[in-house]
Amino acid sequence: MSEPRSIHSTLSDLDDRSTNIKALWTDFLALIKIGIINSNLITTFAGFWLALYFTNQEFLSNWVTFLLVMLGTGLVIAGGCVINNWYDRDIDQVMSRTKNRPTITGTISLNVILALGFGFTVLGLLLLYLTTPIAALIAFIGWFAYVVMYTIWSKRRYTINTVIGSFSGAAPPLIGWAAVDQTLHPVAFVLFLVMFIWQTPHFLSLAIRKRKEYSEAGIPMLPVLYGNNITKRQILIYTICLLPLPFYFFSLGPIFVVFATLLNLGWLAIAFYGFKMKDDDKWAKWMFIYSLNYLTFFFVGLVLATIPAMI
Repeated sequence: MSEPRSIHSTLSDLDDRSTNIKALWTDFLALIKIGIINSNLITTFAGFWLALYFTNQEFLSNWVTFLLVMLGTGLVIAGGCVINNWYDRDIDQVMSRTKNRPTITGTISLNVILALGFGFTVLGLLLLYLTTPIAALIAFIGWFAYVVMYTIWSKRRYTINTVIGSFSGAAPPLIGWAAVDQTLHPVAFVLFLVMFIWQTPHFLSLAIRKRKEYSEAGIPMLPVLYGNNITKRQILIYTICLLPLPFYFFSLGPIFVVFATLLNLGWLAIAFYGFKMKDDDKWAKWMFIYSLNYLTFFFVGLVLATIPAMI
């Protein structure tokens, strides 16, 4: 009679161990902010791919560079996000969307977290250096902008923190391009501008939705200090600034230019509608969701537009 209980106990221990591993993996993904990494790797790949297109190179001849730049960029971003979580643990415990991070729950040691942050960063920069020194330099500048200029210096002091943080978010397509072409074609800087401008309406939309939490955490986001109407105006201005950028990709053909312009007009229409809509939180949710789809469709569209010439 004792053997079945022993088997049951063993199976129970295995289930508990499996559950603990899954929980630890979930905490790890939250720590490195896997969603941010994935979205930034899309833009990194677009920069890499367009650099091949504009320099008349083949993908298969650069597959090692591709692996290095994607892994290196992902590690640098992960390193910055981990350090951001480590530094922001005092305010993260106040906000509902961040209070379950391992820096708050204590499931991962803070010393381990800090070591992971710098370890990922250094390893990522080394991998990028194996592509080109310029790619590693741009990645370091982006990391510095996020960790020092945004997280440590401006996030808790100025409403312009969103703009400062945008420099780091706009770096990945430049990293991808520089891994192939260190001279950085003007189109690479247009990719940078798209990402730089995109981030303000994206994050200000989130700030409207999480206005109360940001206020309780003492973070001076624009809607917290100056209200939703001024924030809506800023969002509108930035979406307008996106309008001319697709025309810099005229060499990719009229289909992409029209497609990207329609994406911009759709976002602009929602931005204008925000001044008529009474439910600001619902409108901000629309803007936020559209911004995520915009990013995906725009950069995937860039790649699709050049595939015929790359085959």
